[in-house]
Amino acid sequence: MMVNLIDKHIILGSQSPRRSQLLSELGLKFEVIVRETDEVVDALLKPIDVVRSIAEKKAAAFLNDFEHALIITADTIVVTLGQDILGKPKNKEEAFKVLKMLSGTVHEVITAVCILNNQTLTTFSESTEVEFYPLSDEEINFYIDEFQPMDKAGSYGIQEWIGRIGIKSIKGEYTNVVGLPTARLYQELKKIAAHKKGEL
Repeated sequence: MMVNLIDKHIILGSQSPRRSQLLSELGLKFEVIVRETDEVVDALLKPIDVVRSIAEKKAAAFLNDFEHALIITADTIVVTLGQDILGKPKNKEEAFKVLKMLSGTVHEVITAVCILNNQTLTTFSESTEVEFYPLSDEEINFYIDEFQPMDKAGSYGIQEWIGRIGIKSIKGEYTNVVGLPTARLYQELKKIAAHKKGEL
């Protein structure tokens, strides 16, 4: 389906193994290149604007290079009903505090994706609502000890054990919670492929 993108040099600007796996499952061949970027944003921004800003900063780091490549960057945040942004935990204690906060409640996962193609930037975001069953301290500690979720926004990975036993409901795209909304990304890449075909 992506025949018109086959000759494009595709770069995933993310070190996340989960994003790499999801992008591979779309049938695309790509290279992973990560550029260090400043992720400091205006504290007054709304959560959706925060995540879009960070994803765009990651893409902007490639603007002066790889002129003919298609570059994909993304950022994911977890947001409480009170609109507090939950980033990656610094340690086990912080991870426990965050999961205790999410236990038995509903939160939102927002992923922003940027596609840089021919020096043109396209940004979109997807939001998924996730509800946890109440989690016991024993369950939370077991998950943290066994899975070490310090590299995950919101202190958890929905594809892991805690997602199997703790998720009550999900409204929206599942892969968005993992870190890359593949269905929406596929639709955007189809548009690029169709446009490229029209230029041939």
